[in-house]
Amino acid sequence: MQKLSNTSDAAPAQGGLLGGWISRRALADELGVTEDTLRRWDAARSGPPCIRAGRKIFYRRSAVLDWLEEQDTRAPRGRGRRQGRGGRR
Repeated sequence: MQKLSNTSDAAPAQGGLLGGWISRRALADELGVTEDTLRRWDAARSGPPCIRAGRKIFYRRSAVLDWLEEQDTRAPRGRGRRQGRGGRR
């Protein structure tokens, strides 16, 4: 993912007070997850860092991209079928 797109609910990418920030709704759309998933990640401190401005939640675009890169390096390689107990051999 190179660049998070700009949607009507997101802050403008350049200029303006909120340039470089994206709303929770816009980020959820970009990542293909629900806003509830982002809330759970925030509560578990496992998602991208966010800030609160009153009732609104915003994510710095650069921090989201860094977080995505970090997830890529954390992902286990070579996922295959796991043999559980009592499985066929």
